[in-house]
Amino acid sequence: MTGPYRLLSSRSLFPKKHMGQNFLADPSTAEMIARRATLSDAVVVEIGAGVGALTVFAAHAARRVYAVEKDRDLIGILESVVAEGGVENVAVVNKNIFDVDLQAIFQQENTRLTVIGNLPYNISSQVLISLIFQRDIIDRAVLMLQAEMARRIYAVPGTKAYGRLSVMTQYCAAVSRIARVRANQFYPRPNVDSEVIEICFQPPRVQAADEALLSAVVKAAFGQRRKTLRNALIGGELNITEYQTDTSLECAGISGGRRAETLCVDEFVSLANCVANITHPHV
Repeated sequence: MTGPYRLLSSRSLFPKKHMGQNFLADPSTAEMIARRATLSDAVVVEIGAGVGALTVFAAHAARRVYAVEKDRDLIGILESVVAEGGVENVAVVNKNIFDVDLQAIFQQENTRLTVIGNLPYNISSQVLISLIFQRDIIDRAVLMLQAEMARRIYAVPGTKAYGRLSVMTQYCAAVSRIARVRANQFYPRPNVDSEVIEICFQPPRVQAADEALLSAVVKAAFGQRRKTLRNALIGGELNITEYQTDTSLECAGISGGRRAETLCVDEFVSLANCVANITHPHV
């Protein structure tokens, strides 16, 4: 398989830093990721297909691959790589992933989707939250992320990396690490290594009454990490009064003097449910 440097150079193209483009340059690594992702008979949505490093390997295993690539300049290369790869089950989609109607793909394919991709750092959080709120049609996600971002997703309470992404992901999914990918396996070479993680969505152990409110509570709690939980909630964007905050904390059995990173996922759910009951008694 031709490397990304040669593919781009052949069309007088260069990686676009503002789009966070770092292309996987080692075919053996791409093949390993596709293999460990266990894509057999899956309908795959690939975010940021780039020049097709992972696309063809995924297509050999999957039932169908929707290769989503925002950069119009790369579409010709991607289509050529797919054609040369001898696969006919790839649909190249020239769109921003946030403009792709995953619900329509789900209905057309009549099966829950598997999402894969090498995500730029600047959209990783937004993509993950979007997938969480669409998990009724998404079975799992296999994502390559900057190592720091990956650690934030599987971090445990009491650690520096533990935060909003940790809580929201672990609320509804099991997270496992698949592989570490060194920086020298990309073109251009980024400053940090990456990790590939698998996120398998599953029913929450404790159900939130309002998941949007849960997200808002968690965001407010971690928005001012140095403050106590009580002060962070009052000073955040929840727009709840001191009385409502104190009553919610008491209802959940959580001390307002604690800090957000000490709460486990179930405690956040309990707190959000108490906030829901107090601010919207009929919810």
